[in-house]
Amino acid sequence: MNPLANACLGWARAVGQAWDQFWFTPQPAHTLAAIRILGGAMLFYTHLVWGLDLLAFVGPHSWLTAETVAQMNEGPDGRTYAWSYLFFVQNPALLWTLHIAGLVVFAMLTVGLYSRVTSVLAFIITISYCHRLTGMWYGLDQINAFMATYLMIGACGDAYSLDRWLARRRGAAAPPQPAVATNIAVRLLQVHLCILYLFGGIGKMRGENWWDGSAMWLALASLEYQSLDMTWLVRHRWLLALLTHITVFWETFYCFLVWPKLTRPVCLALAVLVHGGIALCLGMKTFGLAMIIGNMVFLAPQTVEAVVAWLARLLPAAKQADSPASKPAARRQSFAAIP
Repeated sequence: MNPLANACLGWARAVGQAWDQFWFTPQPAHTLAAIRILGGAMLFYTHLVWGLDLLAFVGPHSWLTAETVAQMNEGPDGRTYAWSYLFFVQNPALLWTLHIAGLVVFAMLTVGLYSRVTSVLAFIITISYCHRLTGMWYGLDQINAFMATYLMIGACGDAYSLDRWLARRRGAAAPPQPAVATNIAVRLLQVHLCILYLFGGIGKMRGENWWDGSAMWLALASLEYQSLDMTWLVRHRWLLALLTHITVFWETFYCFLVWPKLTRPVCLALAVLVHGGIALCLGMKTFGLAMIIGNMVFLAPQTVEAVVAWLARLLPAAKQADSPASKPAARRQSFAAIP
C-alpha cells in the first residue's frame, strides 16, 4: 500500500477512535445529577405556574381548545404529530389530578427518587404540556424540554440522589460506575447547545441593529422587558456597541470556543454574564437561569464533585461531623464495623 493510502487509512482510524471516545467513554454522573437537581426544580416551578390558572390554559373552555391546538399542529398530510395526553382529558377534576401528579413526579426527579422512572415520566409530562400549550410557551419551555429529554437518557440518579442514599442504606457501599449512557446524554446536550447558539448568532447577524451596535441599547430601553433600569448606559454608547458585538461574536462562535480547555472558562463566564444580564435586566429570570443550568453540562464531573464537596463542608452538619467531639464516636463506629 502506498504512503498516501496509509496516511488516509491512519487518518480514518484516528477519526473513528476520536468519535468513539467522544460519544462512548463512560462518564460519572455528577454533572448530569447537578443538572437534574436544578433542572428538575425549574420544571417543578414552571409547571407550578401553569397551575395558577390551569383550566384557562388546558381546560375544556381554555383560551386555545384542544381541537384548535391539534389543528395548529397538523402537518401537510393532515396528521397531528404533536402528541399530548392533555388532548384527551377534559374533566376539570381529572386535569387537576394529573397536574398535581405531574408536580409530584418533578419533585421526585429533583430529589432523585426512582430517577430512571421519574425522568421518563418528566419527559412525557413536559412534552405534553408544550404540545398542548402551543402559542403560550417560549424559550424557557424549550430549554426545559430538551434538558428533560437528555436527563431521561443518562443515569442522572447515580449521584446526589435519594436513590443513591437508599442504596447505601441497603448496603451498596460502592458508588455506581461511570456509564456510557451518561456520557451520551451529556454529549447530546452539549451539541444541542452548540447548535442553539450557532443559529441564534446567525439569526442576530440578519438584523441591522446587531451590525450597527444599537441592539443592546434597544433591549435595555424596552419598557416591556425592563426589570432593571440600565438606560444610564446611553452615556457610554461605545460600551453598548461593544457589548452588542461581543454578544454576537460569543453566540456565533460558542460552538468553537466552548470545546478547547483554554477558551472554555471564558466562554462559560460569558454565558453566565449574558444570561445573568437577561435575568436581571430584561425580566426573564427563569429563562436566564435555565440557560445557565444548561451550560453547566460543560463542567467536568470532577469539578462538580469538588464544588459539591466544598459546599457540603460549609453545612453545619458537616462541620459538626468534623468537630473533635464527634471524632471519637466516629472512630467507635469504624471499629464496630470491622468484622
